[in-house]
Amino acid sequence: MVRSVVVTGVSTGIGLGATRVLVAKGFHVFGSVRKVEDGARLKAEFGDAFTPLVFDVTDAQAAQAASAQVEAALSGATLAGLVNNAGIAVAGPLLYLPVDEFRHQLEVNLTGVVIATQAFAPLLGARTPAVRDPGRIVNISSVGGRTANPFMAPYNVSKFGLEGLSESLRRELLPFGVDVIVVAPGAVATPIWDKADQVDVSRYANTPYAAALDRIRAYMLQLGRAGLPPERVGEVIHHALTAQKPKVRYTVAADMFRIFMGEHLPKRLLDRIVGRQLGLMPDGR
Repeated sequence: MVRSVVVTGVSTGIGLGATRVLVAKGFHVFGSVRKVEDGARLKAEFGDAFTPLVFDVTDAQAAQAASAQVEAALSGATLAGLVNNAGIAVAGPLLYLPVDEFRHQLEVNLTGVVIATQAFAPLLGARTPAVRDPGRIVNISSVGGRTANPFMAPYNVSKFGLEGLSESLRRELLPFGVDVIVVAPGAVATPIWDKADQVDVSRYANTPYAAALDRIRAYMLQLGRAGLPPERVGEVIHHALTAQKPKVRYTVAADMFRIFMGEHLPKRLLDRIVGRQLGLMPDGR
């Protein structure tokens, strides 16, 4: 029997890379997109192995309708996995960032995960009575879910929050045998970096952060464009969905030493290193 998985946010990036890997491994992918034309494009690429689900993860009613569509297609079978991938990245100095942008970041990256999980978890087996061979939930966090960069507070907050959400949810789903696994990518070569290049930081030109913002944007663009291919993350997602004894968290990054240093160096030392690199240290320090 062909196993089926729901992946949110498959039009580009990690979601698209994961879809390519999962289809190649024999899965049927139900992939969420926000535009009908994106669904048609992916259907043309993957054929019968792919079913588009047109909904925004912030729309609970639309997510429930998509769940009903998947349930009908499963014909009583259990969904093998839910990959909560859909997300955005909001950047800017927290003292000046419009609050509505901060709210939108959390609405997509955190509330959207709750909405998708509530919609699809019953199909994974999170219901009474418990089913045999329940599915798994894979939440796509980030190395930024443990180490935060300046000017990325909204994104980092959402990913730090997703780490906690995942841990709580994993324990809440113990009665059903539905596992929750975090995959935390480092820099991945995706179109999100092209969007970052289009971010207008001129609105912060009259703040103390103008020069530092230019430096970190250049650094992040360089890092992202040299990042891992999305399919590499897709391979880790496949492992998380199929391994007999999966870990609770996987980090996948090109420079694991840098990630290790970021997570284990004393925070005050990291503050000084980052502050000097970006010109954020007070004069004389």
